[in-house]
Amino acid sequence: MEKRLLTIDELTEYIAVPRGTIYNWVNQRKLPYVKIGRRVKFDKQDIDKIIDKRKILLR
Repeated sequence: MEKRLLTIDELTEYIAVPRGTIYNWVNQRKLPYVKIGRRVKFDKQDIDKIIDKRKILLR
């Protein structure tokens, strides 16, 4: 079964973006997240949707 919620470290590996950039996106409300206690998690499906929206298709 595939893991649905990612930690920030898992997300940095998944999308190859530095940790600081992810924190900036969270603070700017550009990246949806789930807060569980004091921990921040990211829904992989939400991340995949964002990536799909930003794809540039070739003609």
